[in-house]
Parts: sequence; structure tokens; C-alpha cells
Amino acid sequence: MNIQTRATLLFFCLTSLIILVFSGIIFLFTSHYVFKDFYKRLETRVNLATAIHLQVNAAGSPEEIRKLRQAYLEKLPAEREYLLEVPRINPIAHLKAQGLPVRFVAEVLEEKLAYYRFQETFYAGKVVSSRGKDYLVAVAAQNAYGLEQENHLSRILLVGILISVVVVYFMGKRFTRHTFQPVRDIIQNVKNISAENLNLRLAPSENKDELTELTQTFNEMLTRLETAFDTQNNFVSNASHELRTPLTIIKGEAELALSRPGLSKEHQQALEKILQESDKLKDILTSLLGIAQSGFDGKKQNWELIRVDELLWLVKETADQLYPQNNIQIDFSFLPQDEAELMVNGNVNLLKLAVSNIVLNACKYSHNQAVKVLIISENGQLTVSVQDKGIGIPEEELPYIFVPFFRASNTTDFEGHGVGLPLSLNIIRLHQGTIGIITQEGAGTEIRINLPLASVS
Repeated sequence: MNIQTRATLLFFCLTSLIILVFSGIIFLFTSHYVFKDFYKRLETRVNLATAIHLQVNAAGSPEEIRKLRQAYLEKLPAEREYLLEVPRINPIAHLKAQGLPVRFVAEVLEEKLAYYRFQETFYAGKVVSSRGKDYLVAVAAQNAYGLEQENHLSRILLVGILISVVVVYFMGKRFTRHTFQPVRDIIQNVKNISAENLNLRLAPSENKDELTELTQTFNEMLTRLETAFDTQNNFVSNASHELRTPLTIIKGEAELALSRPGLSKEHQQALEKILQESDKLKDILTSLLGIAQSGFDGKKQNWELIRVDELLWLVKETADQLYPQNNIQIDFSFLPQDEAELMVNGNVNLLKLAVSNIVLNACKYSHNQAVKVLIISENGQLTVSVQDKGIGIPEEELPYIFVPFFRASNTTDFEGHGVGLPLSLNIIRLHQGTIGIITQEGAGTEIRINLPLASVS
């Protein structure tokens, strides 16, 4: 989930929560007001009933009060009056028998004035003392209008909440899209920058905000990268000539000296050692320059479509020249029928070098036992599997096999410099691929080269 989606959901949740809380407050306060008003109307009827029946603080005669009540107070739905004497002993049980809710009776007796709601019926009542006795005067009625208002309000709020939530979602989506548009612009511009055009820079924004600071920081990083890549490129270009020339001279002089007759045994051994070490140094230099060049993709020269089965035959030819005793077996049993599933984009010389290093290692470390090479193409990816029955790699040393100059502890009887696999890994990464290893010490190794298929139109 990207940041824009998370921001949209967060905005949506927070705003929806505010709408829900605000709607709940409106509903509660409105309901409270409606019911409080109805309770006051019931209390007025309680007071009138008290004046009519008990003549408590009555400004006129009971008959006049009754006429005023009938004239100005409409009859409420299911309205009932209660005038009950409160006994001294067990009053709650006695009053309950008259049809009043127990909780309502208890609250009236305790508070002297109480309101109560049971389902759709509302009660108001008070305790009045008259003629030396206590009376419970109560009025019960149904608040049909108030309940209808409450239901109507709840429907309005529910519809309003649903509409508001939908509007908030789309507004939030639009808001976050607008907010993150500069970020998307930066991402798109960054995607257009590669090692081939490190001179490009992101256009700074006129706003003095965090994105402007990010753009400036990224441009500064590009400047450092461009300098580093130019330095590396110059080193690779110059080192190839500056280092090979004196090395070639040393090797040539050693060969010339060995060709002269009359050399003592010690001199001959010393010159042979110089020649041998110069060959090793040449191999190491070639490998190091190969690693440096493969790690720099600033110039993808001769990038073309490569058919991998044909590439494997080129690798086989190279192996036959270097190791005539090899036993390489190319297995085409998993070869796809569609030719497009054998095509990858890349530099044929670099890929040949990468695969050759792995195949030749398999031959060398298996004492020229059978080395099986096969191709598998599936899910938009092409895999070259190289399987041998050699010495394998100790499990605890697996994390270090791609470190330059590292050699496993069981390879002391074999010549090598520990740069073949790091070079192959650099080349495969340059082609957007990966390398996987399955190995068991003493049983053999399988190395899988995974490359993305080319988009053939």
C-alpha cells in the first residue's frame, strides 16, 4: 500500500469519525430536548391533577382547573392519571400492583419527583402530602410525535452520514492525489535518470518546502555519483593500458631470458617463477577490470537480443578449448517451443563471460565429472541451471562466495583467484537478473542464473 492510499484512508477514517461523533451528539441532544419537553408537559399535568384532586396550592376551584385543563391541554396518546395513596408499610409492592413500573415508583418515593420511560410509554410523577397522608400523583402517556421525530432524525442523520462518507472518500482521494503529485513527478523524473545520463537533474520547486529540500539533496547525490562514475570509468579505461603494458613487457623479458642458453638452474627457476606469477597477475588484472567494467553500466554497448540456447553452445566451445577433458552435457529437454521464451536483452560477450565462469568452475571443482546445463523458461523468466557433482561449498561459507578473492576452505587443491563468481554476479545484476545456489559439501552444487525475458514485439 503506497503512501497516497494510506493518507487517503487516514483522512477518510478521521473525517468519518468526526462526522459520526458530530451526528451522534446532534442525535443525543435533540432526543434529550424532545423528551425533556415531553416530561415537562407530563409534569404540568401532574401538577394540575394534584390541584384538581388534592386542592394543593390551587388558585381556583378544582372544577375551574379541570375546565382550564380541558380547554388548553390536549389529550395525549394513551394518557392515564394515577392518584394513589402511599401506604406506610411496603409501599413499592402496593403501588406496583396498580400497574406502575417498580423503578419509577422507587425513584418517585426517593426523589419525590421523577421521570421514567418504559418502551414507548413515558411517566412523570411526584409525592404530595395532603390531609396527613402521602399520595403519589403520576401521569403516563405515549410520546408518538417525539418518537416519530427521533426516528425521522435518525434516518436523516444516517443518510447524511452515508452521503458524507462517500463525499469525504472521493474528496480525500482527490486531495491526496493533488498533494502527492509533486512526489509522483519526482519519481517519474528519477526513473528517467540512469548511469547513462547522470548529468540530468531534477527541476527544483519554487516552494520552500520539504520536497524542494529532497530535490536539492537528490541533485547533490547525483553530482557525487556522476563524479564517482566518471572517476571509475577513467580508471577502467586507463588501467587497461597503463597496467597491461608493463606487465606485457615483464612477461616478454622473462620469456626472452628463458630462451637464452646457458642459464643456471637457479636463474631458470627464478625466471619461470616470474613468468608464472606474471600470468597470474595478468589473470587477476583481467578479472578485476572485468568486475569494474561490469559494475559500471554507463555504456551498454552492443545491447541486443540474445538467444540463450545459442549462447550455451558458445560457452561449450570456450570450455572445450580451455578444458578439453570436460564432460559438459547441455540438456534441452525443458526447452520451450516458443522461440521468444529463449530471448533475453543483454551484451553477448558479458553474458558469455558470466556463464562461462560458472560452467568452468563446475568442471574444475568436479574433476571433469559430468556437468549438466539446462534451460527452463517460465513466468516471464529464463533460468540457466548448471549442476555438478563436485566438492560442493561448506554451508557456513555460502554468504561469502560472492566476495572478491574469497575462496572456500575446500578449494586449496585447485588453482583460482576468487574473482570468477563476483564477476558473474555483477554481470547478471547488470542484466537485471539473479543468481541462486543449492549446494552440499561433498555432493555437488547447482547454480541457477535467472534472467528476465526480452520483450519481443
